[in-house]
Amino acid sequence: MQKTHKRKQQSSQSSSIKSARWSKTIIVNSKGEPYPDHLRPTPDECRAVRDTLLANHGFPKEFIKYRRKRLVVQDSKNGDKNVILESSVSSEALGDEGDDDVEPKETVLDGLVSTILSQNTTDVNSQRAFASLKSSFPTWEDVLAAEKKQIEDAIRCGGLAPTKASCIKGILESLLAKRGKLCLEYLRGLSIEEIKAELSHFKGIGPKTVACVLMFQLQQDDFPVDTHIFQISKSIGWLPAMSDLKKAYIHLNSRIPDDLKFDLNCLLFTHGKICRRCSKKGDSRSSGGTCSSPCPLLAYCNDAQKPNEMLKSLDSVL
Repeated sequence: MQKTHKRKQQSSQSSSIKSARWSKTIIVNSKGEPYPDHLRPTPDECRAVRDTLLANHGFPKEFIKYRRKRLVVQDSKNGDKNVILESSVSSEALGDEGDDDVEPKETVLDGLVSTILSQNTTDVNSQRAFASLKSSFPTWEDVLAAEKKQIEDAIRCGGLAPTKASCIKGILESLLAKRGKLCLEYLRGLSIEEIKAELSHFKGIGPKTVACVLMFQLQQDDFPVDTHIFQISKSIGWLPAMSDLKKAYIHLNSRIPDDLKFDLNCLLFTHGKICRRCSKKGDSRSSGGTCSSPCPLLAYCNDAQKPNEMLKSLDSVL
């Protein structure tokens, strides 16, 4: 009887330990903090970097149409209060002036396929591939009815044609089977988590693609992490040196304020493309591209500095 009681006691203690460990994991996960001890970026840092990059580069023209859509959504949610334009940076710098051309209507499905075509290629090539696909097959029903080889031929200029063609055709087949029509507009009425669950069901769709659709096509507050943003975030100390892309996405989404995510994402992405030092494409002493000299983020690239010291250094650059 004593042995049985002892075994039960040990079993109970073991269960308590496992339960405690599990509870700790749940708390960390529920906060979305894979690096709970890494307290950067702070909201002030995010705003300072956003404003600095705007002052140096202006708002990227290719993202202006998406930003305008976000402003419309924000206005409808907040009345006359525009939370995105709460900084001291002018609306002109943020891309709210200038080109008044009417943009062709882009559906959620258009955006998803366009994002797939943008993988592992240049912006120019992905745009050509999407234009070629739409020219060859005016409707998504036409794409679905086409042979895979025909789709490959249409998007070949974008690279990885066999892989991307299979992914696109698979999405269309799955969507038709599930919804009865080739349309993703129903996602607009879902929560972020529901959208992630829906899009993740499609074979070949990863977290970055989902995040891009959330941010651009659905005007949700999300922060996709590509290689440019990942590298810059590590360089300026926003991520631990040994972080990975998956945890980086979770960490940055948790730390960056929602009202800064879109502007900051577009600006960091653009900066990574034009600054050789930040993207690690050239000698670390060279700013490269069309980045100003010195690089506006240079003051951040010392992991030993504390956040408030970083901000003082950045202020001296402004």
